Amino acid sequence: MKTIRVAAAIIKKDNAIFATQRGYGEFKDYWEFPGGKIEPGESPEEALHREIMEELKVTVGIDAHLTRVEYDYPDFHLSMDCFLCHLESGELTLTEHEAARWLKTDELEEVGWLPADEAVVEMIRKEVL
Repeated sequence: MKTIRVAAAIIKKDNAIFATQRGYGEFKDYWEFPGGKIEPGESPEEALHREIMEELKVTVGIDAHLTRVEYDYPDFHLSMDCFLCHLESGELTLTEHEAARWLKTDELEEVGWLPADEAVVEMIRKEVL
């Protein structure tokens, strides 16, 4: 099975986490943490900075590596490095997603998360917010 390596930003502001809704592809309308594929020769952190600038037009500061999620989708294996981040500069602008929300702890279940992101949501509920 093919493995896809990605980096995801858990962007925290006050007592909320930023979530985005996919606007394309097989998982359209599911919610996820922004980020994307790690290109050959890139570190997860470099990929995260590049992807967040491409997707949201902002710069984030990486505070810590939160977790790595290993998840088997039907057609591929996902290896996702998740980083706790904060906004450094720029105005959040969606370039690929159809919607976004700042979610507080009691709002995390209001959206339909991608399966791989569900484990991260549970960790955020217990340890981050």
